[in-house]
Amino acid sequence: MTQIATFAAGCFWGIEELFRTQKGVIKTEVGYTGGYTENPTYEDVGGNHTGHAEAVQVTYDPSQISYEKLLGLFWENHDPTTPNQQGPDIGSQYRSVIFYHTPEQEELAKTSKEKLQNNPEYKNREIVTEIVPAMKFWRAEEYHQQYSLKNGGGTCRI
Repeated sequence: MTQIATFAAGCFWGIEELFRTQKGVIKTEVGYTGGYTENPTYEDVGGNHTGHAEAVQVTYDPSQISYEKLLGLFWENHDPTTPNQQGPDIGSQYRSVIFYHTPEQEELAKTSKEKLQNNPEYKNREIVTEIVPAMKFWRAEEYHQQYSLKNGGGTCRI
């Protein structure tokens, strides 16, 4: 049986490509979640007036890849200490968020965040990643889906 995980890590194109290429990931979609605007567009979200974050929704087979592994990829491939920013992208739509779908995901996410915060690398930097219940996920426009694959880009590792 498959499960769903949802992450916001700034650049949804790059993080989608990272998850898409993992063994055990069945499907990825980029989109918008965490806000209050119905049927948001890329332009709406980019205007920073929807409350949504750019996010990737990952459908995966937990017998092939664990949620913990997905969390590890999430933490390793963006800066969780910059509020509302990833690299040159600034605005709440680029915030760092784990949207949990089950109580187990919530517990694992909180434990992983605490473990990371206790890592000496983050001694003087606060991890600002939000851990919140999953909300309605609005699939982004088709040209955003698998953007890096279609356009020859890699991941957006910061």
